[in-house]
Amino acid sequence: MNLTELGYIAGWRVLRALPRPLVAAAFQAGADRAHRAGGGGTARLRANLRRVVGPELPDAELDDLVKRGLRSYARYWMEAFRLPALSRSQILSGFRLDGAELLAADVAAGRGAVVALPHSGNWDAAGAWVAATGWPITTVMERLKPEGVYKRFLAFRASLGMEILPTHGGPRPAFDVLLDRLRAGAVVPLLADRDLSARGVEVDFFGGKTRMPAGPALLALHTGAPLYVASLWYEPDAACASLAGPLPVPGPEAGPLDQRVRSLTQLIADGLAAGIARHPEDWHMLQRMWLDQSRSGESAALPSSASGPA
Repeated sequence: MNLTELGYIAGWRVLRALPRPLVAAAFQAGADRAHRAGGGGTARLRANLRRVVGPELPDAELDDLVKRGLRSYARYWMEAFRLPALSRSQILSGFRLDGAELLAADVAAGRGAVVALPHSGNWDAAGAWVAATGWPITTVMERLKPEGVYKRFLAFRASLGMEILPTHGGPRPAFDVLLDRLRAGAVVPLLADRDLSARGVEVDFFGGKTRMPAGPALLALHTGAPLYVASLWYEPDAACASLAGPLPVPGPEAGPLDQRVRSLTQLIADGLAAGIARHPEDWHMLQRMWLDQSRSGESAALPSSASGPA
């Protein structure tokens, strides 16, 4: 067991037992230290948020946005560590979804639903809320390194009532299982705002090119399940989300499958961008996002002020 795994164990075992105000203050202080230090993750968040807000926002206001973004990210981790200790009623009261009636109707009709999510707000709280509501929920999770951390995250999310599939290495391909679950009426939420692999679909996003996963579009096209785009953010008293859609899913008459996947993924990108623009401080994208960015997150296409003060 390495230090990373020990840190997660401490988070799940210790932090849940401490008073929330104490833990929240400690995590916010850590976020503020990261902001002052201006490390690689902070620089990437700054560059990504500059794309979202545009070049007109003064550097001082961007710097404040980055600070609030790091605090939001710290809040996500603090709440994730404490989620397993919450009762069902606490999970239900700690999350609000605008559009819940849409998912309720989809589950009741047995058609399931695909929900494309950004790395915003608290997606674990969203999944826990769906499970606590009594709806079947299945999603996928990247195989983290080391394996011990991956297994603990798997157990964590399973304890909240979610079925979690590995992106690879499972007994069956994850996509095939998701097809079965949708046809059985499950909710399938998938993080959809970043896939820089060669398999990703190239889309326009805040004026630049990036790649996003084809999975949400493919699942909707193969099953006919409704496809929604979620916006996630924080309010002082709760994690919140809203649904846009269902998106119009093109039929075979619209062209070859790859063309329909591209057009539908662009619609997803547009919906994600709209939600992120409304709540940029809650978009936790501390990784390289656009194809013209360097590993540090900076881009030759951005003004030099985009990296902001340290």
